[in-house]
Amino acid sequence: MSDRSHGAGRLIAGLAWTVLLLGLWLWGRGITDLNLSSPTTGDAAAVGRPFAVRLPGAHAPVRAAQPRRIDIGALHIRAPVVARGLDGGGAVDPPPYDQEGVVGWYGAGARPGESGTALFVGHVDTESRPAVFYHLSEATSGDTVRVVRDDGSVVEFTVEDVQVFSRKTFDPDKVYGQHRAGRAELRLITCGGTFDRTSRTYTANVVVSAYLTGVDEAPGRPR
Repeated sequence: MSDRSHGAGRLIAGLAWTVLLLGLWLWGRGITDLNLSSPTTGDAAAVGRPFAVRLPGAHAPVRAAQPRRIDIGALHIRAPVVARGLDGGGAVDPPPYDQEGVVGWYGAGARPGESGTALFVGHVDTESRPAVFYHLSEATSGDTVRVVRDDGSVVEFTVEDVQVFSRKTFDPDKVYGQHRAGRAELRLITCGGTFDRTSRTYTANVVVSAYLTGVDEAPGRPR
């Protein structure tokens, strides 16, 4: 965690989350079905992983349901999920700082499991301690992300890449658009890079991309 003065954390997050504004604005104008075969920025998941990790096939999208909890066993993340909208500046509004262990889901977008890209955001830290997505950049291709939904079902996603987008080269097409048309996809987003003392903000965003690979239906419900 960066060494910064009291009160700076809220300013840092306020500026960093503004990076998401332009992407959402463009994404809402029809950037939805993209076929992205390779990253154009740093792929954090490539560091130290075996070459050509074999990933499972995609599961067909399923009926829509709202997320209630997210579990990432490899990162020891187990957190409640709450629906969030946009703040006064038009950026995704993350959970308040006194809820640093909570993950925000962009409720006006896709729900996890249905076709489209479901967006999850979380703080990397607060003024004094790590927050829910502090270890998000340590995710690697093949990691499992499980989302418990309000109908009792659990949708399971597999991480396919982890990219670090600098604030200067942030690409909304690659962050918000589907990597492959027709899939149910997931994005997990937090602050990343280094702390810039001049602008008093982080220099990048960590973006974990995953796609649906399995479903555990709620007991008693038809598949």
